Amino acid sequence: MKEYFLNRGKENSFAGKYYCYNLVYFEEHFKPMDAIDREKEIKKFTRKQKEELINSKNPEWNFIRF
Repeated sequence: MKEYFLNRGKENSFAGKYYCYNLVYFEEHFKPMDAIDREKEIKKFTRKQKEELINSKNPEWNFIRF
């Protein structure tokens, strides 16, 4: 998560280009392929589905710090 913050303002990454570095939701996976599969699944969600997912775990949309 720290990498996103450090890349802020850098055009070569999505997070840097759009200043997306505040974490409001995450999932923990023990197998990298499970995490990749889940990320692909979430990327197909509509904005409403993504907001509902965040609201289910973090209804206040507080920034998560590590």
